[in-house]
Amino acid sequence: MNTEEYEHHGRKVTVVSEVKGQHKSHCLCFDCEKFKPDTPENCVYAQHNFSFCVMPGGPLVLPVYECEDFKKRD
Repeated sequence: MNTEEYEHHGRKVTVVSEVKGQHKSHCLCFDCEKFKPDTPENCVYAQHNFSFCVMPGGPLVLPVYECEDFKKRD
């Protein structure tokens, strides 16, 4: 596994080189009509995931692969 370091959310992180920048193409949230980042109507699961990802000690990137509340965006 090849890894590299770069800056993400203002902090130095390590990433698997082969998947760097592919989070959106793997995460269900980006194709879900309930995903409304930076709004009070954002999906509670997506919001908790993001909050966890940017908490002190992060950031982490956690793509969502399975979700019982997913609703395909038109």
